[in-house]
Amino acid sequence: MSGRIFQNVVLQLKENTDRVIGVVDSEGTVVACSDLTLIGQRWERQVQGLTLGEGGVATHEGRSFKALGGWNSPSDYLAFVVGDDEISRTVCAMSTASLNVAKVYYEEKHDRGTFIKNIVTDNIMLGDIYTRAKELGVTAETPRGVFVVRPLKKTDDSQLETVQALFPDRQNDFVISIGEGDVVLIRQMPENSGLKELNRVAAQLESALSNGEEGAVVIGVGTVAEHLRELAKSYKEAQIAIEVGKVFDTEKYIINYENLGIGRLIYQLPTTLCEMFLQEVFKKNPIDALDQETLFTIHKFFENNLNVSETARKLFVHRNTLVYRLEKIKKLTGLDLREFDDAITFKVALMVKKYLISRGIEA
Repeated sequence: MSGRIFQNVVLQLKENTDRVIGVVDSEGTVVACSDLTLIGQRWERQVQGLTLGEGGVATHEGRSFKALGGWNSPSDYLAFVVGDDEISRTVCAMSTASLNVAKVYYEEKHDRGTFIKNIVTDNIMLGDIYTRAKELGVTAETPRGVFVVRPLKKTDDSQLETVQALFPDRQNDFVISIGEGDVVLIRQMPENSGLKELNRVAAQLESALSNGEEGAVVIGVGTVAEHLRELAKSYKEAQIAIEVGKVFDTEKYIINYENLGIGRLIYQLPTTLCEMFLQEVFKKNPIDALDQETLFTIHKFFENNLNVSETARKLFVHRNTLVYRLEKIKKLTGLDLREFDDAITFKVALMVKKYLISRGIEA
């Protein structure tokens, strides 16, 4: 980040106080100061191991320090004021506010990561994307995959660093934090990449983040974005994949939008329409009239592609026993699962029921 941005703010602040104000980077170098003779000095010993005091201000060797936004990464800075009395600490805190505004403005204008984040979150005009990409040297037309990593358990917030270490190419790949816990990877993909390559990257992510513990994170995968303007769409798809997966694919931890099938359609239907559908399908008896053993039989029948003999073998029952159970289901519901159309209707009805339960609706 350019020290000139900080220097302009510092010189304006100088007009309103007699204190020496400045900015030091994470390596201890003074990058801006109202006393020009201090610029370039190295204060490594002073900035290392600072303990923030009241109001987030630390004092050390006659100087007051306060971190600018995000002091946890190598690109961040501390504001300082020469003096450790109450007035110096107050001036330091107030100066930090002005310097933070300048820092945020600069990052929004010149930071590639912020630019990508604005695209992903739909926070930039479509017409501005190409212009900004050209200014920042970001290739607009190249295939990119969007992966949303969502922790399923309480973590130490290390996912961002782990993903950054896994994909260190800052020119082509972007790792950003969105919301309270999501980490988003924008990965440049080889030409003509498809599901196989997307799933390979997702598996790499899941392996690195789970540390051998199943169910640590869930990863949503959007479709390949061929242009920067498609990143927001792909990001939304990855989010939908996670949400739909919570309902219909609870045992999967990598969920690809393209594999959601009919679950994607059901998830986007109004709940009132879903309730009407169940009422129309189960006119004789509601789906709740089926006991757990019968529902288990139905699931096994679907798993074995409506094959009576194979299902009976997997259930360890005689074929005639299974036929009897299917007839019982037909009498209760009016649907013959041996008929393809009826089986499809019943399968969709089970998914709709599951969706409504996830929304807290008992239909």
